[in-house]
Amino acid sequence: MRALRLAVRLRPAKLALAVLGLVVVLMAVGDTIAPYDPLHQDTTAILAGPSAEHWLGTDYVGRDVLSRLLAGSRLSVVAAAEAVGLGLLLGVLPGLASVYFGRVFEWLSLRVMDGLMALPFIIFAIAVAALLGNGLHQAMFAVGVLLAPTFYRVTRAAAIGLRQAQYVEAGTLFGATRWRIVRTHVWQKVLPTVVVTTATAMAGALLVVSSLTFLGIGVQPPAPTWGGMLASDLGYLTQRPFGPVAPALLIIVTVAALNALADAIRDATGDGAPASAAPLHEEVPDAISAAVRR
Repeated sequence: MRALRLAVRLRPAKLALAVLGLVVVLMAVGDTIAPYDPLHQDTTAILAGPSAEHWLGTDYVGRDVLSRLLAGSRLSVVAAAEAVGLGLLLGVLPGLASVYFGRVFEWLSLRVMDGLMALPFIIFAIAVAALLGNGLHQAMFAVGVLLAPTFYRVTRAAAIGLRQAQYVEAGTLFGATRWRIVRTHVWQKVLPTVVVTTATAMAGALLVVSSLTFLGIGVQPPAPTWGGMLASDLGYLTQRPFGPVAPALLIIVTVAALNALADAIRDATGDGAPASAAPLHEEVPDAISAAVRR
């Protein structure tokens, strides 16, 4: 956690958090502050340019673009967060368990993750949507399942270097259970790496969600999403060439902020250096005292 606090103090991280904070605000109150109903169609102002009445103009059926951008923030971000949350659950816990809970589970989990890594994101999401129905949760389930191997590999790589650490061996010799060692000593060392991966995966998931909604998968029109707005605007470039700029900028800025935050955390943690490099005179007494208290 100390590395995370150090990362927040870096200037790129502050800027990234400011941008992400604005996105969270838009996600929370976008519907409320939208000047118009995002679904209202004004047939007298179709493909209108920016004006005092419609700051970003209107789309091909006369809906206010600014209102749709604000209202679409929630679906776009929540969908990406849902996929990342599922990937975390399916990847981090098995990744830790594969290192500390036996060779059988390790072999089985590695084979499952190898199989998932062979599946392409978009095609698998389309197949799941065709099988379970074209809905947001179905599409995000597919994306989350395919994000799991990333979290699994990163978590396993970070934890496997701690298996032979002296403070872990000391805790084992003093009678600490595997679960207590993982929860007390290993997890706090793996956490910064998981946070970096989460920020990067969130950026990737947002791009995948935008791609899926661009193709009409997950969220169906007229519900506003950033990717869906891109798809509708691209059909009217000759009449409204600046149409895709606003949703594309929102996607680019949000993804860039997530990647900048991940880079700042990585810099603060010493470029992902394993936690076993920590001074032993700090770690061994903690492990021994925790085992004795148990």
